[in-house]
Amino acid sequence: MSVDTPLRTAPAHAVRKAASRRRRPLRGLWARILIALLVVVEVYPLLWMFLTSVKSNNDYLNHSTWSLPTHWEWGNYTEAWTTGHIGLYLRNSLLAVVPSLALVLLMGAAAGFALQIMVWKGRSLTLLVFLAGVMVPSQMILLPLFTVYFRTGLSGTLWPLILTYTGTGLPLTVFMMATYYKSVPRELFEAATIDGAGILRMFWTISLPMVRNAILTVGLVQFFFIWNDLLVALTFTNSQDLRTVQVGLLNFTGDFGATQYGPLFAAICLNVFGTLAIYLFLNQKVMKGLTGGAVKG
Repeated sequence: MSVDTPLRTAPAHAVRKAASRRRRPLRGLWARILIALLVVVEVYPLLWMFLTSVKSNNDYLNHSTWSLPTHWEWGNYTEAWTTGHIGLYLRNSLLAVVPSLALVLLMGAAAGFALQIMVWKGRSLTLLVFLAGVMVPSQMILLPLFTVYFRTGLSGTLWPLILTYTGTGLPLTVFMMATYYKSVPRELFEAATIDGAGILRMFWTISLPMVRNAILTVGLVQFFFIWNDLLVALTFTNSQDLRTVQVGLLNFTGDFGATQYGPLFAAICLNVFGTLAIYLFLNQKVMKGLTGGAVKG
């Protein structure tokens, strides 16, 4: 006499796990396709810009815009540097950006420390006042600033750019630094106070090292804002000797004529790839600063 044995079925969680394993390669394939498309979208304009910078005039006149260069004209870079004065424009940009960035980071970090770590009456209202500065369009302040700089004799120098970049960059920097300081344990400052440390010592020796990644992140963001500015630099630079790189690129075609695109794109490449190299070099530090406000005690 035979006895029927019941069929054994796999547990439900095992079935779901097996189905998930079958779907996982498909999800990975779509992710790879999406990443490849993003790489093409980001890299192709840079590659096209570089290939355009080494084209000759004959390529521009007799071939398609999207065609490859028939002759690699490396002299475009030499012409952009010498005749196009791109070296002068880059120097002016550095002279305007570096002091502005240093002032913005120093005063922004100090204000963030005072607003978040120190306890005093009215600090919340003061933070709101700083935030109100973010809402003011830069176009509204150009005419009053131009009048002030003209009457004080600062016109014809790079000081209007430095002062304007510092003033417009402070509100966002103060807000971001105050946010980063929230992650710093207050017990460290209380212990430093018990040990007899003053405010300046706590700021320089305790707070700044702990938020260095945050300072680097905010500094890189502000650097790109200031470096890529066109409106302020175009308003306050009244001579070729004071032009920044963005204003210089705007007037590049006028210096070479309507058909000299090779030196123009060569100058653009020098500007774009230089800033891209800075970002790639500081990429890991920026990621650390962006993740979670920064620092643990």
